[in-house]
Amino acid sequence: MIKNQIVYVIIILLTSCDVNRIYENNKEIKSGIWNVHDTITFDVDLQDTITPLNFYINIRNGGMYPYANLYMFVTTLFPNGETHRDTVECILADSKGWLGSGLGDIWDNQILYRRGVRIPIPGKYVFSYEQAQRSGELPYIENLPFIMDVGLRIEKQNE
Repeated sequence: MIKNQIVYVIIILLTSCDVNRIYENNKEIKSGIWNVHDTITFDVDLQDTITPLNFYINIRNGGMYPYANLYMFVTTLFPNGETHRDTVECILADSKGWLGSGLGDIWDNQILYRRGVRIPIPGKYVFSYEQAQRSGELPYIENLPFIMDVGLRIEKQNE
């Protein structure tokens, strides 16, 4: 009983400290292999058109991931039906090794995608991720290994 109460208090403390977070969700990639045809989506209700927001892409990869980066297509569906598509390169490693924070052989990165965005209209936004990794002459890698999770974080920009 006391153990459960301690766990709840810790969870409340950890989540209440993140006052700038508007939305955060991470989705597991089945078997850690991201197929080129698998789209990951996030439905987000955004109402505040005044506060500037920062958008982050969260990536969890295994230490055996064979690349230093990850290319993705990020598509935003606006409440009015319009869409915007970007190609985003997420840098996961440099010449010194993996970036981000690691525990064992798993690495977490939070990559700033957009800074200081004011949403144009309130409503439901849908953000979609598709992996777009290439290797040499291949158009896209069919099954990208060692990508465990991808996510979206939206937070209020600190002034």
